[in-house]
Parts: sequence; structure tokens; C-alpha cells
Amino acid sequence: MAVKDQYGHDLSGASAAAAELYQKALDAYHCYAGDSLTPLDAAIADSPRFVMAYVLKAYLTLVGSNTEVAALGVGAFSIAKDLSANAREVGHLTAIGALLAGEIRAAGRVLEDVSLAYPRDTLALHAGQVMDFLLGDSRMLRDRIGRALPSWSRDMPHWHAIQGMHAFGLEETGLYDRAEAAGREAVSLQPRNNWAQHAVAHVLVMQGRNAEGVRWMRHDNTAWQPEAQLGVHNWWHTALFHLGLGETDEVFKLFDGPIYGEPTSFGFDMGDAAAMLWRLQLRGVDVGGRWTALADNFAKEPRGQSAFVDTHAMMAFVGAGREAEAANLLEVQAAVLTGPGDNADFVREVGLPAMQAIHAFGQRNYARATELLRDVRSRTNRFGGSHAQRDVLDLTLIAAAGRAGDVGLEQALLAERAEAMPFATPKAPALAA
Repeated sequence: MAVKDQYGHDLSGASAAAAELYQKALDAYHCYAGDSLTPLDAAIADSPRFVMAYVLKAYLTLVGSNTEVAALGVGAFSIAKDLSANAREVGHLTAIGALLAGEIRAAGRVLEDVSLAYPRDTLALHAGQVMDFLLGDSRMLRDRIGRALPSWSRDMPHWHAIQGMHAFGLEETGLYDRAEAAGREAVSLQPRNNWAQHAVAHVLVMQGRNAEGVRWMRHDNTAWQPEAQLGVHNWWHTALFHLGLGETDEVFKLFDGPIYGEPTSFGFDMGDAAAMLWRLQLRGVDVGGRWTALADNFAKEPRGQSAFVDTHAMMAFVGAGREAEAANLLEVQAAVLTGPGDNADFVREVGLPAMQAIHAFGQRNYARATELLRDVRSRTNRFGGSHAQRDVLDLTLIAAAGRAGDVGLEQALLAERAEAMPFATPKAPALAA
């Protein structure tokens, strides 16, 4: 008799003991807290033909990591694709194959179909929402989860995970009240749920509720902090709140501590670090030599795989004064434009002009930076990320307009920003001239 998970899905190749280890790893993944890889490796050692253990390992290691860690996912997929699998598992394997080919849209669509057939497959919902994030698809971030809700109820073990995912989708579509309620409910059920904690943080930052944000991240719930897989990003959100309050000393403490105190070459973590330093510099804050280690790590990893991450690499190269690497990065994007995969579209539509704008800004060609960013600002979602992350491009545009002497545009953009954040202090940000 096939071993099943707690929602009745067959787990091909798993023993009962391996299935329990897999569930432990999956629980940690849904919370982005704790160790997922150790129990997964134990499950695989117990049951070498356990398809879903390899699937989860691939999802864990292929997105936002570095070359070394991504190789673990490639290896897991290379084994799993030849194992006996049921229809649900084949869907997951097909999605991972598409992801490895750079076809993120295709991966998201396959996972959409898996979720339609198996709406209680929490991994399909979770991994699918990750694809939506990589695509910047706000509607699917919400609706992928919303359409599964009729199959769920509050008494089910992973309701907190479903609510946390739904909260993020609601926030990215501007449904802030509902997003905050869903995220807070998820955290009340599982305080270690980093994703739900993060969804509420997104609401607070998008509404400019900075003091509340500090309390939420540092005092109202601290259970997310130990063993946080999403730690860099959640501490980045905390630093954003401090920055909004003008507390740059606290920002630097966080940057030199949990954000980038131990330099990493993981793409999303480097992106957060670069965005924070760039925001500080836009305000005229001296960041010292902090760009160096970040630029070094961006240079060590191959570029041209993610327009979103590469845009942040450009910030690091410009910030560190690494003109040769900045120029090389632009050359890499030119090659990406003719290559396979969705990233060619991401570069064409957003990444290349954004990188050119940041490069121009670094060369003090503020009029050029303004022109490029004005052209791209309405479609920046097309290269992935969240509204809060992409906001750094709007801040760069405001600073570029001011430094180019376009006072009318600068003031219009500041007024637009104040209108969009009704709870924020009405004082304009102190962008350096």
C-alpha cells in the first residue's frame, strides 16, 4: 500500500518514516524557518526512490541561491526525473524541468494545473507562488491561493501556510486590510511563519506605517527570528522601517548584523543588501566601504540569469566604483537578449533599461537616468519581485530628477508618493541633491 501524506496524496517511493521526515522539511519550508535539508537528506537516505523528497530539495535550492547550492537542486532533479512517479508528481517534475530551462511562465502554469487537480497540495501552491513572484504576477500571487481556499478550513494543519501565502497575494494587489488580517491570523496560528510575518510587513511598508513596522518585526512577534530561512529579507524589511523613521544608525546595525554581516553570494540576499545601501546613498548617507564585499560576491557568481538580481548587481558595481564590471554586466545583458528562456523578456522589458539608468546615475548623467526610468517605471513588475523591492527604482527616479534640475517632475513624484502612502509622515524624503 502506498504511503500517503496527511491530505491523502500518494508519496511514490516513500516509507512511512521517510514521509514523516519529508513532512518535517515541508513544514519548515512553509514557515521559511528551521532546517529543511537535513530531514530531506535523511528521507532520501531511507527511501532513495522517494520522488517528492527530491522535488522539495529542488525547489529549496534552485531559486535565489548561488551556483553551489543550485547544483544540489540540479542533482536532485536528475535523479527524480527517472523515478516512477504518479500524475501529481510528474506535474512537479515537469515544472522543475521548465524552471531549469529558464521557462518560469511554463513552470507556473504547470503548477497551476497541479493545484487545480490537487488544491491541498501545499507544495504546489507554495512553489507556484514563488514562480508568480519571479514573474511579478500580482494577480496570480493572489488568485493561485484564493482559488484553492474552498478546499481548506481553519482546523487543517497548514491553514497558517495558506493564509500566509494568501496574505502576500492580497498585499501585492493592494487589498491591504484583508492582507493584514490574513497575515496576522497566520502568525497567531504559527508564530514561526516567516512568510506571513513578511506579508504583514509588506502592508505596513506600503502604507508608510514605519513605527508600527518596527514594533511588528522586533517586538510584537519575535518567534520568526530564530533559524529564519527568510531572515535576511525580513531583517531588510525591519531596516526599511527604521530608514523610513530616519534611524540610519539602526539601519547600519542591521546591515552589519543579520542582513550582510556574514556576506553571502545568494542572489536575493545580495539584492536586499544592494537595495539598502543604494537607498542610503540616495539619501546622501555615507555607507563607507560596505559596497566592496557585496560587489566582490556579485562578481563571483555568473550574471545573466536574473534581470532582477542583475539590476541589483549594477547598484553594487556602481556603488563600489567598479566601472569595468558595470560595463561587462551591460554586455552580458546584450547576450541574454538573444538567448532562450523568460529572462530575455525580463531584460528587454525592464532589466536592461533599469541597469542602464543606474549606470547613468553613477556617471552623474541624471537626465539620462531620468529618461530611462520614466520609460520603464510602469512595467517594472515584469521582471519580478515585490512592490516594496521595486520601489528602489522609483526612489532612484526621484533622486535623478532632482539632480537633473527637473524640479517639476521631482515635486510631482514626491506628491504622488505621499498620496500613495497615506499613513506616512507627510515630510518629503531627504534625497541628496
